[in-house]
Amino acid sequence: QVELVESGGGLVQAGGSLRLSCATSGRTFGTYLMGWFRQAAGKEREFVAGINWADFSPHYADSVKGRFTFSRDSAKNTVYLQMNNLKNDDTAVYYCAANLTYNKVRAGECDYWGQGTQVTVSS
Repeated sequence: QVELVESGGGLVQAGGSLRLSCATSGRTFGTYLMGWFRQAAGKEREFVAGINWADFSPHYADSVKGRFTFSRDSAKNTVYLQMNNLKNDDTAVYYCAANLTYNKVRAGECDYWGQGTQVTVSS
């Protein structure tokens, strides 16, 4: 059983920062590739960030490039999404998700999803 637990969401003013965390088990962390997604009200879920650990290449949605950073802490079996200079359009439920192959993570075709954490950016 793969369990992903997000935390760190909340209410923040535009221009502020938040760091989301996604914790999982050691077995999952060492086996699965993980990514961050978000879904705003009335919109489809979209890919936000991920890293292909095969070549350590990061990928970000164009809308978050330069503002969001994906990272991981192997000792804590946790991945993070550091979000800076937040904008109103970043308001959404954020999810981490996992799959065995990175291409499927990029495509949003993940086998496992966390419960999501709400991020609300106010003007």
